[in-house]
Amino acid sequence: MARTAVQLHVHATTLAPGLVLRPWRLSDAPDVVAIHQDEVLRQWIRSAVDDEAGAVRWVREQQRGWEAGDRYAFAVVEAGDQELVGHVVLKRPVPHGPTAEVAYWIAAHARGRGVAPRALQALTDWAFTTFADDGPARLELLHQADNTASCRVAQKCGYAFAALLPAVPPSHPREGHLHVGLPQT
Repeated sequence: MARTAVQLHVHATTLAPGLVLRPWRLSDAPDVVAIHQDEVLRQWIRSAVDDEAGAVRWVREQQRGWEAGDRYAFAVVEAGDQELVGHVVLKRPVPHGPTAEVAYWIAAHARGRGVAPRALQALTDWAFTTFADDGPARLELLHQADNTASCRVAQKCGYAFAALLPAVPPSHPREGHLHVGLPQT
């Protein structure tokens, strides 16, 4: 079942302004290209965006996910100036299935300010609330085993380490971690 796109508001902290999680817009394409030039980000993501045409395709794919009801992607922007600072997504390849996957990336200029855990926690809370009647019962977060920052984000958001995953080249060239998030009771 497709859901209507929503906005989520995340309160400010002493380290960072408030955040807004909103659907992706085609006008975000130039910022997506700029953010994807970061070599640190590129080492952790599956496919990088290299030019504006690629960014437009990427944004349209995020929008298509909302329409199809199988991928709920949010641009993470700072509440005051609307500067793009990241991306969070809930992937539901099987509607009404018992599991879904969460993923995110954060722009280089926004790292170290608590953006990732705040955005992921907002997405997690939204997922378990929005889909309470039709699953998922658990959320999975996967990252490369040597990505210690993602491990810390998972732990901060209550995603327990569940398994060490073997490398599966070419799509997953290195070992990975599987973390699992469950609804808070």
